[in-house]
Amino acid sequence: MSDAYSKITEELIAGNMAGVPDLCLQAVKDGKSAQDILDNALFPGMDVVGQRMKTGEMFIPEVLRSAKAMQAGLEVLKDKLADGGANAQLGVVVIGTVQGDMHDIGKNLVVMMLEGAGFKVMDLGTDVKPEQFVAAVSEHDATIVGMSALLTTTMPKMNETVQALTEAGLREKVKIIVGGAPVTPQFVEQIGADGYGADAGGAVDKAKELAAA
Repeated sequence: MSDAYSKITEELIAGNMAGVPDLCLQAVKDGKSAQDILDNALFPGMDVVGQRMKTGEMFIPEVLRSAKAMQAGLEVLKDKLADGGANAQLGVVVIGTVQGDMHDIGKNLVVMMLEGAGFKVMDLGTDVKPEQFVAAVSEHDATIVGMSALLTTTMPKMNETVQALTEAGLREKVKIIVGGAPVTPQFVEQIGADGYGADAGGAVDKAKELAAA
């Protein structure tokens, strides 16, 4: 890895929201392609952040800073990338907090980390109805659906969304990941989803695993 890539990676891990875009621009001026900067500096940096979050070496505020630094880097590179983004290298994710639930901190962190990993993410926000998930999957040709619930009373909406995707004939084309404090692996199996993320890092790892399957 070149020194330029290493420096970007270091500043990303450190959560330097001003330094990362500056270094990305400098790397472009020095002849590096935007895609190479993504592949050799930004994505590897977010991989490290995800691993450190899982091992308890980094906590949510630090991870958020790194994710925002990643977004700042993507912002300055997006016009120079082939399709104006991270090229959706790993696929398209439609994600949201299910109907009746307004919690979004965990979901927002997952969104940023998915983008940092190379997914194109369509964030539907909170209080998302099953039919909105279905419409977004069709519109964006999604490969993964992510659902979050922080309330036990809204968890049934996850099952309703799986059923709605099935009825729309879309279930076979998407993988479904669910997460949130009350969600358990047993619940995931019960509703027929494909994966479970106990935290943001776990959700991203599961998304990568399913994308590669």
